[in-house]
Formats: sequence, C-alpha cells, structure tokens
Amino acid sequence: MKIQAVVVNGQKIIPSIEVGLQKQKVFGIQTNVQRKKILLAELAEQPDTYVSLVEQGEYKRLTVEELLRFIKNISGHDKPVGTMLRLFQLEDLRKMKISHLPSSKQIYLSLLRIYYAHQQTIVLEEPYFQLEEQERLVFARLLQELSAEKRIIILTSNLEDALISCDEIFRLDNAGLHQLDFADSDSEPPVQEEIEEAEFKVQKIPTKKNDKVILFNPPEIDYIESINSMAVVHVGGETYSCALTLAELEERLQHYGFFRCHRSYIVNLQKVRELITWTKNSYSLRLTTGQDSVVPLSRTKLVELKKLLNI
Repeated sequence: MKIQAVVVNGQKIIPSIEVGLQKQKVFGIQTNVQRKKILLAELAEQPDTYVSLVEQGEYKRLTVEELLRFIKNISGHDKPVGTMLRLFQLEDLRKMKISHLPSSKQIYLSLLRIYYAHQQTIVLEEPYFQLEEQERLVFARLLQELSAEKRIIILTSNLEDALISCDEIFRLDNAGLHQLDFADSDSEPPVQEEIEEAEFKVQKIPTKKNDKVILFNPPEIDYIESINSMAVVHVGGETYSCALTLAELEERLQHYGFFRCHRSYIVNLQKVRELITWTKNSYSLRLTTGQDSVVPLSRTKLVELKKLLNI
C-alpha cells in the first residue's frame, strides 16, 4: 500500500506512506480525526479496496433477512442467507425491520457489508464506534475469521478500536507511521514474589512538554506507555514525554498503586474501571478518565492482576 504525502495550506498533514499488508493479520492505524478523514479518501482511491465508513446507513424499510438477501444478490455472494444469519448471530432478528432495531444493531448491520465485498483489501473507519459490548465481541471474532482471506485495515482516532482486533498497530502523525509495541511475550521476567515493605517518600515524575519541565505526583498519572523506546505519560487526556525508562518508572511507582500490565504499559490501578476480555488471549483495561482510555493487558499478567485485586 502506497500513499503520497498530503499537504494542506502549505502544511504536511500526512507524509508519504508505504506499508506491506498481508493476510492473517488485522492492521490498525491510530491518528487524529483530520488525518483519518484524509487517509480514508486516499485509501478509497486504491485499487481493489473496499472502504466502510462509520456514517454509512442502511435501507431501513427492509427486514434484516431482506437486507442480507439484497446484498447477497447484488454482490454475487455464494453462501445462503440462513447461513449468514447464523454466522452473524442475527437469527432472532431476521424478520425485524431495520428501522425498529436499536442504533447499535443498525451500525452492526452496516459493518457486515464487508463480508460481501469482493475486494481483497478492506478498510474500516471506527468499526466499534457505538456498538454494544456483545456486538463488539461478535464482530471482533468475525473480523479475525475474515482476515484469513482479506487484508484488513482499521482506521481510528481511538486506540481502543485498534486494541480489540489488530495484530499490528501504528500511530500516524506528521512524521510518519510509528509502530506501537503490543506484542505479547511469554518470556517476560518472572514476578518478584517478595515485595519490600512500602516506604513513605516524596516522589515526583519529571516530564517535558513544549520545552517545559513538568512534575507530576503519581496519583495524577493515568497510565504510561512506551512509544519508539520513549516513555509517554498520560495525564487527564494530555501526553508528556519522560526521559526515564519504563523499568525505572515501574520501580519508582511500585508503592503508589501502579502495575506493569504489559511490557509497554504501566497503569494506575486506582484509575482502572473494567477488565475487558475480547478473546481468550486478548484483554484490555478500561480507565476512569475523561477520555475513556483503554490499555492492553498481557495474558501473562492476567493472573497476577487478579491476585493483586482479589478477583
């Protein structure tokens, strides 16, 4: 996949991009709303590519079964409608008009058009936006199955969408694509069984933004992630760079309720609201921040976290 640089009013919004896509993987790009819209338009011009937009609607006078039959007929899809109803877990709704469905179900139905697309590359904009939890789980499973035959790209401004399904995640800014390290590993260092007794100490985490040094108290921090080997501290929806490594930050914050939930993430457990299980090997933690942030949880850390939280 090749995308030429996009310049708006003399400012480079999107640099030139060249990415090798492959089947068996779901590829995610997380960026801001402006770049996402521009990139969607550029991808729509790529050959053999189907683009699913978040705002596309459906024929609301049809029933669910009638819609799937209509899409089957115009696409030349070979599987029977009944088979697809079972696959999509819509058998109980087959006779219901789309106009009578909850909005989340209507969005879910629109997403299912990708299964009838003949193009080999599928691009989805914010596929989990406004879906209910059960619909997210079902669609995540279906998307993994579809990736065996198609090349799939998820474009989102919300990292949570990418975390649910993507095997590789990149962040796009004006400098280019930067791969985020979400790879799980069974070779992570063993958990230290004996934890030293907590000591009272004054601790400040030094960060930098716009050439200013900003010091944060540990309870202010939501989570910390590693991007391109640099620690990025998230506080109230804002990001700040930090010269310390994740290992150094983990040591400094171990007595303040922080947990190394992934080799690339440290999370403030006081900010964790929900443990999400997407698949048997895919987990996330949703935080109680204004941005409704979600961070990955390594499967090798799941047991340790449950023990720590007595769940």
